[in-house]
Order: sequence, then C-alpha cells, then structure tokens
Amino acid sequence: MKKQIVNAVSGETTLVDFTAEEITQANTDKESSEAQAQANYEARENKETLKDSAKAKLIAGEKLTEDEANTIVL
Repeated sequence: MKKQIVNAVSGETTLVDFTAEEITQANTDKESSEAQAQANYEARENKETLKDSAKAKLIAGEKLTEDEANTIVL
C-alpha cells in the first residue's frame, strides 16, 4: 500500500510505502469498522423483530414483553 504526501509549499507530491505499523493499523481499523457495521445491522434487525412481534401481540390482544413495550413510541 502507498500513501500520497503533498508538500503544501511547493505542491510536489510523493508516493511513499506504508510502514508495517501503518498497514497493521489500517487492517485493524478496517476489521473494527466491519465489526461495528455488522453489530449495527444486527441491532436494527433485532429492533425490527421486536416491533413486529409487539404489533402482532397488540393485534391479538396478548401481553407484551418489556422489550417489546419499549419499542413502542407513543
């Protein structure tokens, strides 16, 4: 991997190889970002499942769980 360094005074650009530490950090950041995206997706899916369950129970006249009740916005 390479990074571009721009000299603000002269406008000269230089391509430099990443150091081993920078490559490791970039890979760690990418994995962390992907894990966070997956966690966000799962949280949204879980909330939607709870909302759907709460709606079905309300229609059927059944008791809601506390989590289902918390998803209802009045």
